[in-house]
Amino acid sequence: MNIVFFSHPSFLHHQSMPRFSFMLSNGMIARGHSVKILSPKALVYTPNAPVVFRKWLSYIDQYLLFPLQVRKSIKSFPADTLFVFTDHALGPWVPLVAERPHVIHCHDFLAQRSALQEVSENSVGWTGRQYQQLIRWGYTHGKNFISVSQKTKEDLHRFLTYQPYSSEVVYNGLNQLFVPSSIAKARVIMVKKFKIQVSNGYFLHVGGNQWYKNRRGVIEIYNAWRATAKLSIPLILIGEPPSNNLADIIRNSPFFADIYVLSGVGDKYIPLAYTGASAFVFPSLAEGFGWPIAEAMASACPVITTNEAPMTEVAGDAGFFIPRRPDNNDAAKVWAAEAAKVLDTVLRLSPTERQIVIEAGLTNAKRFNTESVLNQIEKIYENVLKASSIST
Repeated sequence: MNIVFFSHPSFLHHQSMPRFSFMLSNGMIARGHSVKILSPKALVYTPNAPVVFRKWLSYIDQYLLFPLQVRKSIKSFPADTLFVFTDHALGPWVPLVAERPHVIHCHDFLAQRSALQEVSENSVGWTGRQYQQLIRWGYTHGKNFISVSQKTKEDLHRFLTYQPYSSEVVYNGLNQLFVPSSIAKARVIMVKKFKIQVSNGYFLHVGGNQWYKNRRGVIEIYNAWRATAKLSIPLILIGEPPSNNLADIIRNSPFFADIYVLSGVGDKYIPLAYTGASAFVFPSLAEGFGWPIAEAMASACPVITTNEAPMTEVAGDAGFFIPRRPDNNDAAKVWAAEAAKVLDTVLRLSPTERQIVIEAGLTNAKRFNTESVLNQIEKIYENVLKASSIST
């Protein structure tokens, strides 16, 4: 196949989307396909511009200049070229190739839902709502879709006003670095690297400051657990530096001395952090997929997560589930206290019980094998091209 991937511009410094694009492109190259990646260049955007102008400069590059470049080059691609959008958020570009064979990968519709005021925890201003409407206008020109979860597929079909030609679910694939290792050795390395005393264990969360990651909820659960527990193992949050609000929440915790936020952690240390943890705490309010759930399980770490899709899809029968945090402070205190009981249950598992949980997680994580995922995606790409050639 001749495949052209549309990808987010590198100058925006996204993390997960470029990794996904590279996984797709490298996987298809390894399978013998011809691959080209198209993404906007920073022609007017500059990181030195005032913050208030950067977004608008990036929009000029993405939605005014880039489409002009694509229109000029589109006819040079062979008729059997498959155009692949690595994210439905690239929707404004879809009309450029809507009449050519194409596939749109869908990750999550949280921004779309928020713009429609469906998410009380995330209000969106007027310009944000217009931007999401532009994205929706674009991807609704598409005909073939691949979603990372059943939940994402359900949201997609709710936003479409028609029945797409094809709409499949393919779960994300895991990096092979996530494999079980010695818990004792992992903790020794964590102590040496980060100078945190974790020899007796620790709770772990991996994620950023996005509203749906619910870092606040992680702190609330930890506070509730420490308030009644006789143990004092630390809480480690790996991800970007805390927002001002989260930093205040940490400072106001009675147990702030045992709460650590680690930023800029190298990729080789993330699997070790999972392996050494007593439990992975992931009370997300929403996700498109929920990478860390599968990563933790593949690293032999028990997982506590929210009992809503897609977290339940990814965790399967191997996770411990808690309700979604309510958007009410008084109710959230009750929620945290109940979630803390689940945390304590996991911590007090006998060695035999813990091993059963770990084995279940390892078995579950095998569903997210990268090679298997790429094989599924390749087959869908081939089917779309075949169906397009028949229809023409």
